[in-house]
Amino acid sequence: MRTRLPILITLLALGLAACGSERAEEAGATDTMRGELGGEMHPDFARADTPRTFAFPADHGPHAAFRNEWWYLVGNLEDADGRRYGFQVTFFRIALAPGEEERESAWATRQIWMAHLALTDAEAGTHHQAERFARDGRIGLAGAERDGRRIWLEDWELGRDPAGRWHLTADADHFALDLAFKPERAPVLHGEGGLSQKSAEPGNASYYYSKPRLATSGTVRIDDAQRRVEGRSWLDREWSTSVLGEDQAGWDWFALQLTDGTDVMVYEMRRFDGERSDFSYAAVMHPDGTVERLGPERFEIEVLEEWHSPRGGAYPAHWRLHVDPLADELEIKPVLADQEFTGTVRYWEGAVDVRRRGEPAGRGYVELSGYAETE
Repeated sequence: MRTRLPILITLLALGLAACGSERAEEAGATDTMRGELGGEMHPDFARADTPRTFAFPADHGPHAAFRNEWWYLVGNLEDADGRRYGFQVTFFRIALAPGEEERESAWATRQIWMAHLALTDAEAGTHHQAERFARDGRIGLAGAERDGRRIWLEDWELGRDPAGRWHLTADADHFALDLAFKPERAPVLHGEGGLSQKSAEPGNASYYYSKPRLATSGTVRIDDAQRRVEGRSWLDREWSTSVLGEDQAGWDWFALQLTDGTDVMVYEMRRFDGERSDFSYAAVMHPDGTVERLGPERFEIEVLEEWHSPRGGAYPAHWRLHVDPLADELEIKPVLADQEFTGTVRYWEGAVDVRRRGEPAGRGYVELSGYAETE
């Protein structure tokens, strides 16, 4: 399990060296995200082992001293007819070796990039997805500019203007997104001042912040049908060198935007024996701007149903969530059962509805990793 990152990197490096840009089926496949976040690493990579002072907008940009990094956006959208969509886009930076010095060849690189794009059409019952890989370097196929002004992989691009607004353009042939995002809440640091410890070993942590409420507008296209949409999105930023411990199988992550203005983020780290890790975490972000950060003893997730993937593996598919600061339990259910991402890594990532006391109470996104593992 912990050797999958070197295997994946070797496959990707070989494919990228040959072609410069590859899709998942040409780059090799794994069935879990876990291999990318555990495993051995070069000692010269930086580690997330002490709290740091965050600085914005600088920390919207890249942190090349660390092995892994991602810019992650999810959201729930509606068109003028009330048709419901969910979307996900993630730009991953994966370092092959530490160091940033310029290489002699314009094709040489120490970093590869992977991007995931997905769009759920709830009314049609369809989940569209695409994956890309590219190297950075002087050829300019992928990369990230200082302060997060531009993160791109080929023609998929996430940018930020001087006023702090974000903009995404991504065309995957049969579907496309063109969305603008306006933050409605300041960045929220998770863990101890942004140091999010994921397992017991020092350095098995990430620097982690969210922009949990982004007013969103733009267009989505599926085949030849383009629709104007509005809604809300959630931006997560993490960078690290290692995260998961030997006993950890994966995680369940919830990002919920409630209609009363409260935002809730929960991740439950799971051990191989099925029990919750002590490093699970929740944050309740109140409408007045206050944030309550909670250890695992202050929230509880009850799985009510499962969904069995036709590709193998069973995922939780209906939950009851109790978080101490909230007066009522939340019931969470996917808008579509099959929102499984089936690229180089296989995981479930989908739009959900939230109910409280039987009434609609919000919307959100859920990510489930480690359930699709096979030996």
